[in-house]
Amino acid sequence: MQFNISWWRTSFNNGEAAAIADALANEHVSQGPLVKELEQQLADYLGVPYVVTTTSGSMALLMSLWGAGIKSGDEVIIPNRTWIATAHAALMLGAKVKLVDVESGRPIIDVNKIESAITDKTKAIMPVHMCGRAANMHEINGLAAKHNIKVIEDAAQALGSCNDIGYLGTQSDMGCFSFSVAKVISTGQGGFIATRNKAYYESLIKIRTQGVGDIIKADWEQPGFNFRFTDILAAIGIQQLKVLPERLEKLKQIYTLYAEGLSTLDFIDLIPVNLEAGEAPVYIEALCDRRDELIKFMQHRSIQCRPFYPDLNNAKYFNDSSVYPESKIYGENGLYLPSGPEQPLSNIQKVIESLKQFI
Repeated sequence: MQFNISWWRTSFNNGEAAAIADALANEHVSQGPLVKELEQQLADYLGVPYVVTTTSGSMALLMSLWGAGIKSGDEVIIPNRTWIATAHAALMLGAKVKLVDVESGRPIIDVNKIESAITDKTKAIMPVHMCGRAANMHEINGLAAKHNIKVIEDAAQALGSCNDIGYLGTQSDMGCFSFSVAKVISTGQGGFIATRNKAYYESLIKIRTQGVGDIIKADWEQPGFNFRFTDILAAIGIQQLKVLPERLEKLKQIYTLYAEGLSTLDFIDLIPVNLEAGEAPVYIEALCDRRDELIKFMQHRSIQCRPFYPDLNNAKYFNDSSVYPESKIYGENGLYLPSGPEQPLSNIQKVIESLKQFI
């Protein structure tokens, strides 16, 4: 179905086409100098020494767990509210997923419930900075140090978001980011890992290319696979990175408009994002106990809203019969309102006016 106002709007009109043409003209097609250039620019932006690009944010998660030594039989703690790739990354390595409920009021892992999930098999915690909201990294890193386990941040939705420490995704052993279409900047598909640890960086480089550190003077150093990025995608990423600051500001502006426009509506609640603390809301998320009815109402006005994905414990293959009362609220009532860095502000006003007609 075609919508006059889609749930997400982005663009690739910032010189990407010319950059791709230039890459092809210079025979920069596979992983090469443009990939290195993008990695350096990302490292400079985030203030970390090492960045490794790869095929997707999902692959960044899997590679990070692999690089951290996660193997079959290990346990990995993950919030019950996240895109399922976070859990699948652990599952693909044979690890057991241990789900933890989220906070009351924010769909972010509740640090007060993490320690009770830790066992002698726990090898990693994966906090997820959903929609740019910061997990409590002070407490999580403290627990990890106490129990000698790794921390890998899922910052797929948090490029450019900050807390009092600095950029999210830079405050642990490794941080994972996504370049998929519905992100603040995109290369279509792709992702990257940020780390301050040289040993992890060197391992990730090998994992990305069949376990080989030097493709010219190859030696079979460790297991790996082909998870390489390409110069064509890097050419897009370099151009997109140039507009990251203005896109972050646009997303904050959209959030502020919604916060003001929805403040008088009692049937829908904006899920808060702390702009003052540096959080950048890549999406506009809300709660409505009449969610499905509201989505249909907006659809009739050619406005696309989307329901949240279900809680992870609904995946039967996790064999999890626990109850997650806070997560359930978001799984049953959460929805995305139209947003995105190229969403006209006039569209946001139309969405707000349509919401006011719902009652």
